[in-house]
Amino acid sequence: MPLYEHVFISRQDLSNTQAEGLVEHFSTVLSDNGGSVVESEYWGVKTMAYKINKNRKGHYAFLKTDAPAPAVQEMERLMRLHDDVMRVLTIRVDEHGESPSVQMQKRDERSERRERR
Repeated sequence: MPLYEHVFISRQDLSNTQAEGLVEHFSTVLSDNGGSVVESEYWGVKTMAYKINKNRKGHYAFLKTDAPAPAVQEMERLMRLHDDVMRVLTIRVDEHGESPSVQMQKRDERSERRERR
């Protein structure tokens, strides 16, 4: 089955448990349609570059999935209909990385950047 990565942003006025509950809800939607969630990460509340629906911040969540295309389409459809979800991004990838995403790595574990002058 194809591999996908999903990032979605939910409203800032949700609690952490409600935001993590959204991850569980969409994971069950995916598994009910024949897919599986390989890994999920809750990135927390982050400030956005611009306002979306009068919100300056949002709860970010990341899912790595292994699912057929119809299951992903159904999950995206339900995400777009859900009142608490503001944005959705889905990308098809060739393989999932073994390490945690860049958002979850500590700053000193990331690869070194060149120094600014």
